[in-house]
Amino acid sequence: MTGQLSFPRQHARTQRFTLGAPRAFVVAPDDSRVVFLRSRSGTDRANLLWVHDLTERREYPAADPAALLGGADEELSAEERARRERSREGSGGVIGYATDLTVELAAFALSGRLFASELRAGVTRELRVPGPVIDPRPSPDGRRIAYVAQGALRVTELHGGEGGGDRALAEPEGETVTYGLAEFIAAEEMDRSRGFWWSPESDALLVARVDDAPVRRWWIADPAHPDREPAEVAYPAAGTDNAEVRLVLLGLDGSRTEIEWDRRRYPYLARVHWSAYGPPLLLVQARDQRSQVYLAVDTATGRTRTVHVDEDAVWLDLFPGVPGWTPDGRLVRIADEGGARVLMVGDRKLTSGALHVRAVLDIGEEDVLFSASPGADAELPEQPGEIGVFRAWYRGSGDQGGWEAVDKRSGPAVRSAVRGGEVIVLACAEPDRPGAAVEVFGLTGDGSADRLAEIASYAERPVITARPRLVHAGERHIPCTVLLPAGHTADDGPLPVLMDPYGGPHGQRVLASHNAHLTSQWFADQGFAVIVADGRGTPGRSPAWEKAIRDDLAAVSLQDQVDALTALAERYPLDLSRVAIRGWSYGGLLAGLAVLRRPDVFHAGIVGAPVTDQRLYDTHYTERYLGHPDEQPEVYAANSLITDEGLYGAAEPHRPMMIIHGLADDNVVAAHTLRLSSALLAAGRPHEVLPLSGVTHMTPQEQVAENLLLLQVDFLRRSLGMS
Repeated sequence: MTGQLSFPRQHARTQRFTLGAPRAFVVAPDDSRVVFLRSRSGTDRANLLWVHDLTERREYPAADPAALLGGADEELSAEERARRERSREGSGGVIGYATDLTVELAAFALSGRLFASELRAGVTRELRVPGPVIDPRPSPDGRRIAYVAQGALRVTELHGGEGGGDRALAEPEGETVTYGLAEFIAAEEMDRSRGFWWSPESDALLVARVDDAPVRRWWIADPAHPDREPAEVAYPAAGTDNAEVRLVLLGLDGSRTEIEWDRRRYPYLARVHWSAYGPPLLLVQARDQRSQVYLAVDTATGRTRTVHVDEDAVWLDLFPGVPGWTPDGRLVRIADEGGARVLMVGDRKLTSGALHVRAVLDIGEEDVLFSASPGADAELPEQPGEIGVFRAWYRGSGDQGGWEAVDKRSGPAVRSAVRGGEVIVLACAEPDRPGAAVEVFGLTGDGSADRLAEIASYAERPVITARPRLVHAGERHIPCTVLLPAGHTADDGPLPVLMDPYGGPHGQRVLASHNAHLTSQWFADQGFAVIVADGRGTPGRSPAWEKAIRDDLAAVSLQDQVDALTALAERYPLDLSRVAIRGWSYGGLLAGLAVLRRPDVFHAGIVGAPVTDQRLYDTHYTERYLGHPDEQPEVYAANSLITDEGLYGAAEPHRPMMIIHGLADDNVVAAHTLRLSSALLAAGRPHEVLPLSGVTHMTPQEQVAENLLLLQVDFLRRSLGMS
């Protein structure tokens, strides 16, 4: 039956071919087992918790949602739905879990209820506690589980130990206060989804106290259901107040200590790290994101001391996996120094401009495991889009430690890894192979790795094959992917062009991976030459490349799309008299900019969930790139679609636009599209609007996702005069 499906239906049904693929790996420190999530098939949305026993060479489920819920459907609280929207999580079942230090115990929430799994035995039981439960996490010693319920941080005993039963360590003082949850900005923009952290001794927790009373309220209604009350959303738009975030140390003995730092100067709590290798470590950031401080916490007094300060004239990025301590107490961080993004341990730089460091994956006794792309000082790779996994030694001699790739196999690929003890789980996606292969390796003393096992993926095989051509374009060597229709030959003549970018920060599209290009390939198979271009502002190249969009993201991003198109027209069969562009979110902004500002180049645009008025987007993201709107109103106007002079000028011709927006979107709210449509109407510009009732920024609904692709092709054919 699967082979009879159209690609749009299969793409929607499999959630972009993510269902059935293993993910969320945790490796036991004794190298005995790997824990992970995976659904039973490529169309099953319910993830099970699995254990791969490396000693006995067997794999078994530790928790099956269908059995635990007795076949009943999941019931999600509003808070849990919001958490999933922030993380773009569209699956169900066990969508996240946490373990104790030895990876003997796992805890997770299912339908708002708390469950604990004994991983060796593969047995799961429910713990009767107040709910709905959010983000349960076992203590390192495995004796207790902390979780959030109705804004309170609670702890329950697993075996009726001291203190007994279940109790609240902190309860909200008002309706706007929560303990243990990440605020909107942290979850949406800082990649911090957590709000509490256990002490290594399992006797206390650091807990975020969030009060969103200062945050401006928005109301999101569903016009298709006027009988329903609008949803109230605390949304910190650019230039407005953020939530007030504090940090408290709560002891299991009932003690409470406020953690002190200059919250007025550094209001953003970006990272918290607490391990046995040092005191609690905080990374706090100024609102303009040009300075940030690493702070060590004195748990006896709550006072903090400065460990390190970062400053940057443009902005400072936040990175996964840092900061942290090495076992000998040195600070691990990622820094922009000398035009490169490098790995630092203490005062020692472990990498050079040959690598562009992206994330720290694990900190070992002698080395750091990290991911990186070729850096600005490296020889330009023949094909862009590669991400590798490396080890760097910080106990080596000399001013700079050495590093090496974990996977010695050649060829472009996108690799990621998780390590525990001497075992690494390595996922590898390649351009000419669907999905990702997941292998388990044991590290040896000489730095080599022995293959121990492979973890199977149940993801469906796509009914089409992507044929990405990964190239550089133009004088700036813009990373691009070019996709042509299946079976196209030079004798077929030039093709109408579809630019298919994201084109903005934190959104790399040009990747050495097959599945990353499936949707673009499907559009190509409808008769287009599809181009995906990662211009300045996109990640993976150099700090200067990413920061080139400061105060001018609209003009810079758009120019790189034009330059990539022009350069590639010299090498591929592109009909420059028929060029369209489509995009979602930042890509939607880019598509709108293209047809409004450069109608001489672009002849039609599909504008999906666009950020049209920068003042309506959130503080941490928007102010990083455009500053504060009260200080730079002209910058906000120059980067907005609805104030674009092209809307009201006499520039011709007016190009057709299809604007798409989910009315339940609480990230890029529908007001962006409604204001754009009003401005277009006032300027006499033709356009059509496709409102999606009940749809958020993710568009996870199967029928919606499928038909969106079909409607876009129909619009493109009409707009470009294709038969």
